[in-house]
Order: sequence, then structure tokens, then C-alpha cells
Amino acid sequence: MQLGDGISQSLRATGIAPAVSSRTLWNSHVDATTLLRAARMAVEANRRKPMSKTSLVSIVDDDRFFRESMRRLMRSLAYTAEAFGSAADFLASPRVAETRCLIADVNMPAMTGIELYRHLIEAGRGIPTILVTAYPNDVDRIGALNDGVVCYLRKPVDEQHLTRCLHAALTARRAR
Repeated sequence: MQLGDGISQSLRATGIAPAVSSRTLWNSHVDATTLLRAARMAVEANRRKPMSKTSLVSIVDDDRFFRESMRRLMRSLAYTAEAFGSAADFLASPRVAETRCLIADVNMPAMTGIELYRHLIEAGRGIPTILVTAYPNDVDRIGALNDGVVCYLRKPVDEQHLTRCLHAALTARRAR
């Protein structure tokens, strides 16, 4: 077995490169140490993920483009995601009981994200919630955070900040 074949097996084991051959590795001008370091970092990052693919992140936003882009982002981060166009659609869904984290838009018609969060609390179904808005204001932010919302984020959402909020939401869920 060549050194490149061992690296290929290591990368396949981590899921980084399902079909990397030694020829690909040597032709790519990347040294073995760099590849192994990347594989170890990927394994460590996977170990630190706060929830598994069986946990559900529900996204509630009346903006179809934002909702679908957030759903794709959650899936790219290895979360199961379900998207809803309104609070009423989410509340009528059988997925409410499965939801481990809720990402909701603050400004939606009929029921806002803040109202949705409060409704869930009053119904005894507290779900760790991240609120997002294109129109942030201090009164809503302070009120929501005082009520127990995990994060209040401005759109467009910073992916790293959202990832930290997801971790905090899921850690809070486990502590209950």
C-alpha cells in the first residue's frame, strides 16, 4: 500500500473525501501532512456538533427565499430541518413535538415570531428559539431575550453567530 492510499482511507473514514485516490492526492500538489491535519480537524468538528441528524430544527419565516436558504444551511450543517411559511402552519404541524430548536422571523403577518415563542411557552411547549429579523429594534430584542429567547439576530444572518446560537439553544434543551 502506498502512503497516498492510507491517506485516502483516512479521508474516506472521516467522510471528507468519499472517493479520493492516491493519484488524485499526488496530482493535487497537497502534501500528506496537510491532508491528515484537515481530516483530524473534520473528525474533531464532528465530535463537537451539538445535535445529531435525528434532531429537528424548524424554520418559520414568511419569506420563502430566506426560509429555503436557511433550511439548506441547516442541512449543510448536518441538521434535519423543516421549513414553514407561517406560525399557524408550524403550530398545525405534527413536527412541533419533534422540534429541538426553532428559528423564527420576528415580523410575520398574523402571528410574529415573538408571539409564536410566547404561545409555545404558555402551551407548555417551550422550544429553544432563535429570532431573526430584517428590522431589529432594542425594545423587541430586550423583551425577547428577557422572556428566554436564546438569540435575536439581524438578517442577513452571520453563519458563525448562528452556529453559536444553535449550540446554545441545543445545550439549553439538554439542560431541561
